[in-house]
Amino acid sequence: MKFGIFYEHQIPRPWDDRSEQRTLNESLDQIELADHLGFDNAWVVEHHFLEEYSHASAPEVFLGAASQRTKNIRLGHGIVQITTNQPHRVAEKISTLDLLSNGRVELGLGEGAGPAELHPFGVQVRSKRDRWEEAVRAIIPMFSKTDWAFEGEFFKFPARNVVPKPLQKPHPPLWVACSNIKTIASAGQWGMGALGFSFISADAAKAWVHRYYNMLLNHPNPLTDYPQNPNIAIANGFFCAETDEEAIEKAHGWTFFIFALSYYGRMGVDAPGKSDLWKAYQEWRYSEKAEKAIETALIGSPETLRRKIRMFADAHVDQCILVAQAGRTSHEDICKSYRLFAEEVMPEFHAEQADHEAWKADVLARKIELEELTTEGFDIYSHQNEDIVRLTPEELKAQMAEKEKQTAAGD
Repeated sequence: MKFGIFYEHQIPRPWDDRSEQRTLNESLDQIELADHLGFDNAWVVEHHFLEEYSHASAPEVFLGAASQRTKNIRLGHGIVQITTNQPHRVAEKISTLDLLSNGRVELGLGEGAGPAELHPFGVQVRSKRDRWEEAVRAIIPMFSKTDWAFEGEFFKFPARNVVPKPLQKPHPPLWVACSNIKTIASAGQWGMGALGFSFISADAAKAWVHRYYNMLLNHPNPLTDYPQNPNIAIANGFFCAETDEEAIEKAHGWTFFIFALSYYGRMGVDAPGKSDLWKAYQEWRYSEKAEKAIETALIGSPETLRRKIRMFADAHVDQCILVAQAGRTSHEDICKSYRLFAEEVMPEFHAEQADHEAWKADVLARKIELEELTTEGFDIYSHQNEDIVRLTPEELKAQMAEKEKQTAAGD
């Protein structure tokens, strides 16, 4: 199994004039340390306008800096919001980053969370999946073709040669954001890596891994011409300490992560520049939901983490992505946690990577046939509750249509 680290650049209020500068530079220090310790990937998300939850609105700039301070760790732009970015600019920025990093980029593609992020860009929530699929078809050929033109519903442009071209040929490996767990099946069909969250149980992990590979092998439906990237990566709340008690005490950043995620999902941007999520979070942080979130995350001693990660390794998950930079977790504690994990936990699972790759090769060659397992009952991630369960594109369109119907009736 491989291990990544994950950055939203969370900065709870109150802020000072250097809060953002300090957070960005500490994150660079942490990624440089992770590279030295042997972590496999550093992922940075793209979000807009989500105060306190994410100040990562320009990941390509941050990752450009990270590329010059690291040598081996792969740099995941996970994800690019291709619904709110002009296609040519996506290809140009990713190619430049790939050149600067000597071919270490992983390209994650996502839609954007909802009205809070999409509406200021003039993008409707109901159309985001259709726009996303069209953007994939528009962008990917730019990495290799020298006279690419496109005409679709959302994007239209004349033939141009987009430069520069990436170092990795034909382009960096493709991933898709699976914030809705059911998108894992679509990721398999599309032949893209699945970027999701932690599963609720060993049975759920095995069922979704089987579903992913069976969709990839038996129901392929790539959006355009690109190499397959058969991988499943899951993001987990994370903190490693000498004892479970110490880890739990220092890991409340993960519960703020979940609280802020649900807040923006329910409330949107209700008070730009005036909201105080950290204050609103204080009552929730010791709730039953928060305690459950700690229990299901990768938070604990090295022994506890080995036991928890074993569930994912046995299910043949490819990568655990560790979310430590969250809430007010300190820079010093994050670095200490990375070091302890790299020394006490990571080597055991890194040693199994060759066996895992052999298993995957046999699955892709159909030498191993994976049982068709039902994913019914496993339709949420471990961190989710009724406040943050995501709708499918079909459910979202139906909901918006019903709202329009009610509005028209009211008029």
